[in-house]
Amino acid sequence: MIGKLSGRVDYRSSDHVMLDVRGVGYMVYCSDRTLASLPAAGEPVALYTDLLVREDLLQLFGFTSLVEKEWHRLLMSVQGIGAKASLAILGALGPDGVSRAIALGDWISLKAAKGVGPKTAQRVVIELKDKAPGVMAMLGGAPQIHDPGDVIDASVPTARPEQVPSAQADALSALANLGYAPGEAAAAVAEIGGEMAGAKAAALIRAALKKLAPKS
Repeated sequence: MIGKLSGRVDYRSSDHVMLDVRGVGYMVYCSDRTLASLPAAGEPVALYTDLLVREDLLQLFGFTSLVEKEWHRLLMSVQGIGAKASLAILGALGPDGVSRAIALGDWISLKAAKGVGPKTAQRVVIELKDKAPGVMAMLGGAPQIHDPGDVIDASVPTARPEQVPSAQADALSALANLGYAPGEAAAAVAEIGGEMAGAKAAALIRAALKKLAPKS
């Protein structure tokens, strides 16, 4: 399984990028959003990848974060969602938007992606809603590729803090990544944390989203 590629951009097309990795070219399909974030031809870049294997087809899909990659994997598990539809959803909403839409049951936002109808969007929400908080908890600790100039030598380990963040810290980080103001996120997590002592980050995120959701 090819899980990550580090190399240089050879060229970009409308739906894929060619990466030159030590003289070997890899064709990697990406969402519109990911393609737009990549550097110019000749510049260094790294992508997390997922390999689709079929009898007559091998396709690599690329992502700038492990959260995006995880959503691609989960979306592909839903009946009616293939690789093209998954990338369309991620391209339209981004991984944080997908997290929020699914966690809040907002299938209308998912329907905005090209090729995704209302029934399929509702199915995605129904099947993945319980998994959304766990993926969102990754937002606080999952690595994301920020500086392409630092990714050519993948053998150099990245320094990590020795202290593991608490569940509340992970929840706060995830909510901040989703666009919630620090004050309202902290208030929600603090209130819920008092009610759910010892709860894991996924449970805190789920409860905080319910508390922060607009009241109809």
